[in-house]
Amino acid sequence: MNRFQEPDRLNIDRYRNITGWGGGNRTVEFGDRTVGRVRVDLTETFWPLYGLAGGVGTALAWAWLVLLGSRASQMMKLSVHILTTFLAVVSVLCFWGEHFFWGVAFAVGAGLQFLYVMSVMDRIPFTMLVLQKAVKMVWELPEVMRVAYAFVFVMLCWLVIWTFGVAGTISFSADDGARWWLLVVFSVSLFWTGAVLCNTVHAIVSGMVFLVLIHGGRGAPSMPPKPLLKALQYALTTSFGSICYGSLFTAAIRTLRWEIRGVRSKIGNNECLLCCVDFLFHLVETLVRFFNKYAYVQIAVNGKGFNHSARDAWELFQSTGVEALVAYDCSGAVLLMGSILGGLITGTCTAIWTHFKRDDRVIMVGTTAMLIGMILVGLAVVVIEGAVTSIYICYAEDPSLIQRWDDEFYNQMAEALHQRLQYRSARAGRVTRFDQIPDTPSPV
Repeated sequence: MNRFQEPDRLNIDRYRNITGWGGGNRTVEFGDRTVGRVRVDLTETFWPLYGLAGGVGTALAWAWLVLLGSRASQMMKLSVHILTTFLAVVSVLCFWGEHFFWGVAFAVGAGLQFLYVMSVMDRIPFTMLVLQKAVKMVWELPEVMRVAYAFVFVMLCWLVIWTFGVAGTISFSADDGARWWLLVVFSVSLFWTGAVLCNTVHAIVSGMVFLVLIHGGRGAPSMPPKPLLKALQYALTTSFGSICYGSLFTAAIRTLRWEIRGVRSKIGNNECLLCCVDFLFHLVETLVRFFNKYAYVQIAVNGKGFNHSARDAWELFQSTGVEALVAYDCSGAVLLMGSILGGLITGTCTAIWTHFKRDDRVIMVGTTAMLIGMILVGLAVVVIEGAVTSIYICYAEDPSLIQRWDDEFYNQMAEALHQRLQYRSARAGRVTRFDQIPDTPSPV
């Protein structure tokens, strides 16, 4: 509010020793007027830029939901293959604009993305199969699509307030270091808010899909009345605290787990490196036991606490062997790539407009706009992730539930699970034989 429509509306600047102000005959350019040599902007200078970011992000989220039935597979493949190129292009643009830190950051991101995709290339066909079946399930439940639209609208309402604060921060009369620290606080706030909304949609969708699968269809006589309202009630009342709590940790732990699994699968016979990576892998697996996305099914259906639900789901996977299939699946990573690509497109469009309006604020506006795009697209793709979650839970509970829904898909999952268990058994046998080699002295 201090920079809205007029400078220092709340007379805050008098409490600050702002370097570069006052003294001599220096002029300051202020809006359309010149009151000093240093340019000072108003909140409304940057607020419309975030309106563009919200519009682009909403359009991309809408495109995801509309094309879910007919072009979802192509869109997911596009996300996997084009993200590396887009990150590299953004890196080049940052270097061209002499933003060397961000150029290096995006270049490193492009390299990591390329290495990860190469490390999981053999898993992509099975991942796409699971995602296609999840899309099929979601497309048969139009009410869950309406939930996604509703939460995108809720996010947009919150973004009106959030972007007002960020625009005021960018126009704040402080040095760039102080602005960046404030933007970090704003970004963490928005990330957690977005994660809570995404996981709320996740819980609602996964609960609805779970009930449909376990009762044999939405029109089954045993189906409870108004199942969507029941899942919505659990998610927004008694289980909302669990969703907020889980949103703090699950995204970071899942991302770390994907990267470690990708590296671990390509190490080969380097026993020293394998030992180090295995230590990190088992550490992350311990965290996954208490923080995983499969908890949201139990939260939505039974209203359990987050840690209790996560532990029950993971124990179910381990006791049935389905954990081997879950670990092989990369659907969460593929959907995350779609969200990141949406964020990059949103941030790039906003940064281009900012370049012509205020070239020295391109990175500040572009990076925060990228986060807006990621969250809005994430609210669309989380619908698919919720269906994937329920499919695995139902398969672990009773494989015949999946067979009753789609017999061909059931056979494909059973074959994939058999192959993964064989692979793990063979790998464990190799490790056991290596450990049993006797330590014989070398001949002199």
